[in-house]
Amino acid sequence: MNVACDVVIELDDVEKAKTVLKSIAVDNFHFVKSKVNGKRLEAQIKTNSISSLLHTLDDYLACVSVAIKVVDKD
Repeated sequence: MNVACDVVIELDDVEKAKTVLKSIAVDNFHFVKSKVNGKRLEAQIKTNSISSLLHTLDDYLACVSVAIKVVDKD
């Protein structure tokens, strides 16, 4: 079975979106493809099971959350 999920997170500005993307890019591996589109961080996650998708989505959102908190401290 193939399972996919698209995630769109709108940030305050383009630079913040780019900085967050750089921060999480190392964790993307082959099952997450992230990009910046304007001030949006967009990710496409593809896995082979629903449980794997939930685990990957949880990890991805945790990494994004930490990156946003760090960027906001500046």
